[in-house]
Amino acid sequence: MTAIILDCDPGHDDAIALMLALGSHEVELLGVTTVCGNQTLDKTTANAIRVLDHLGRDDVPVAAGAPRPLVREPHVQARVHGETGLDGPDLPPPAREPVPEHAIDWIAGTLSAQPRPVTLVPTGPLTNVALFLARYPELESKVGRIVLMGGAIGEGNTTPAAEFNIWADPEAAHRVFTSGLDVTMAGLDVTHKALMREQHVERLARAGRAGRLVADLYRFYSQHHRRKYGWDGSPVHDACAVAHVIDDSLLQTVRCGVKVDTGPEPSRGRTYVDRWGSTGWEPNCGVAVDIDSERFLELLVERIGGLG
Repeated sequence: MTAIILDCDPGHDDAIALMLALGSHEVELLGVTTVCGNQTLDKTTANAIRVLDHLGRDDVPVAAGAPRPLVREPHVQARVHGETGLDGPDLPPPAREPVPEHAIDWIAGTLSAQPRPVTLVPTGPLTNVALFLARYPELESKVGRIVLMGGAIGEGNTTPAAEFNIWADPEAAHRVFTSGLDVTMAGLDVTHKALMREQHVERLARAGRAGRLVADLYRFYSQHHRRKYGWDGSPVHDACAVAHVIDDSLLQTVRCGVKVDTGPEPSRGRTYVDRWGSTGWEPNCGVAVDIDSERFLELLVERIGGLG
């Protein structure tokens, strides 16, 4: 079993990634940390707790982290995730407060107490992870690996060049990619190949409380992808990162040199991936280049449906 911390900004796909982790025996979710990203920090933190409340998991701690990026002004994704960050389901307000510690201090304490290294799974902007690495460099050995959702080899989804999580805080992403740690990037190149469709949602809606929540999330979230891309379905970006930790055969990865553009627009936030070794950059990241979408979606439906 792999001990993980999910660092996220819920967000519809973050919520589904959280449920996938909770439903999978291969991982032990030590806790959830939140960051400003898809919505403001107060909303992403509330959303993480609301999902856990819905599933009766008040044993999972939630720690709030960075309320803004390291350098740039914050930008939220209300056009994708709505004003709450989790529009669609009718979830009540959170029944508890997050733990009193800042997320990076909570991560430090949690890693220090673990007998084995822990996998960090960031599915939002990388601000918390960058701050943790800067504040607690002595604990880097306690990080087994970082499996993140973000970036792309090709085109972006926020600008023509950049994916949202990296674009939202490219300085933080630069810090993580140059950390020397074992980093794996699950980007748009794979997440856009694995679309949740109506047949998956219908199965989940019949499966119980967690599945019905996913169905409600999908009804709202899929509208954006239908409008923007004309797709009959929605990617579940963040769940791809969690799925890779559960079963690393789901994603095909290649070790590459990756650099994050921290310059001005329009290329700001782009992940330059030297897949073919053209530049001689030292490989610093496992980059996902393909996904077994059928097995991934079956895992998603089976595990979340099994939550009841």
